[in-house]
Amino acid sequence: MGTSKTDLSTTAAGIADLLDGVKNMDDYQSLMKDVFKRVAERALQAEMTQHLGYDKHAVAGKNTGNSRNGVSRKTIIADDGYVEIDTPRDRDGSFEPQFIGKHQRKIDSFSDEIIELYGHGMSVRDIQSYLEKRYAVEVSTGFISTLTDQVLDDMRSWQQRALSERYAVVYLDALVTSSRQNGTVAKRHLYVALGINMSGQKELLGLWGQATEGAKAWMSMLTELKNRGVNDILIACVDGLKGFEEAINAVYPLTQVQQCIVHQVRHSLRFVPWKERKAVAVDLRAIYSAATEAAARLALDDFEDKWGEAYPSIAPSWRNNWSRLTVFFDYPPAIRKVIYTTNAVESLNASLQKVLKPKKSFMDDEAMMKVIYLNAHRIASKWTMPVRDWGLALGQFAVMFGSDRVAL
Repeated sequence: MGTSKTDLSTTAAGIADLLDGVKNMDDYQSLMKDVFKRVAERALQAEMTQHLGYDKHAVAGKNTGNSRNGVSRKTIIADDGYVEIDTPRDRDGSFEPQFIGKHQRKIDSFSDEIIELYGHGMSVRDIQSYLEKRYAVEVSTGFISTLTDQVLDDMRSWQQRALSERYAVVYLDALVTSSRQNGTVAKRHLYVALGINMSGQKELLGLWGQATEGAKAWMSMLTELKNRGVNDILIACVDGLKGFEEAINAVYPLTQVQQCIVHQVRHSLRFVPWKERKAVAVDLRAIYSAATEAAARLALDDFEDKWGEAYPSIAPSWRNNWSRLTVFFDYPPAIRKVIYTTNAVESLNASLQKVLKPKKSFMDDEAMMKVIYLNAHRIASKWTMPVRDWGLALGQFAVMFGSDRVAL
């Protein structure tokens, strides 16, 4: 495209006009270089004004002992290529720029900053206002939307990537947010699949936005995981959604399904007034912390004898879900603590909710998924260590499932 600095209007409309001329990646990269050059030079000039304490050509600058002394040209390596920047100088050489340091030769692209701001939950207009205040540059909302839309292409490629053949544990959970649908705000369910691979590393497998949560929808997503290469899951950890186990076993018939104990406890405590919740929770703990399933049954009997009259629905709820709640009793402690709860995925969801909560709703599903995708990957980048005592757990998996299913 070959646009020059003088081609770039300082108005949002000027940038929007330039976007109309973007036909391919070369055009886009050329535009980004020009925008970055303009933003950088404005930021550096603003820093110089702050350093000297007066605007360019201002009367207040006379006899102050220091003044502007032209510019020096330096070449910066940005993500979009080499960019030549005019850096302002002062006469006594005391100016120390922060936007691009004196000896700095590499900087992230301007587009990366916009995408990062968007990922932290800032709206397009908030980003526009931020850029104007920080860099004294006016950027159109359309331009910002165009930059953040590139996240969608990354997200689609990521969502379609091939996965490992086998996972030791897969946690399946959903959280609720809102977006606009046909002009009205509607609830959206975000489905999250988090796996522990055979090396003990947590791995985000997929993110899906849907209008409702249900076992049939989960079966569709599990089928997608299978189509992407996941042929075996040893244990799936889920909440108490009706029909969940049947949906999983329809796709993975050999998978054991452990219903989350923490979800079951929360469900039980819903029927208990606040003043007695602590005492009831202690007695529920005696059930799932028992050494064996037989001991857990006795603890449930004791619980029902003590609390059954006051809260008649709790014990039957545990009995109705017993086969799914007690899978973890078949395993030694090193595996039990990994599978008895979906806390691993709930921790991820809690971090996502911190970003989603301030936004009462998104303008559409694409905006919602862009923010979720960016934040999920920021969180996942911190997963650098395997599950504690994974070597021991892996050996126990081999005994329980057979070495052919546990082979790396």
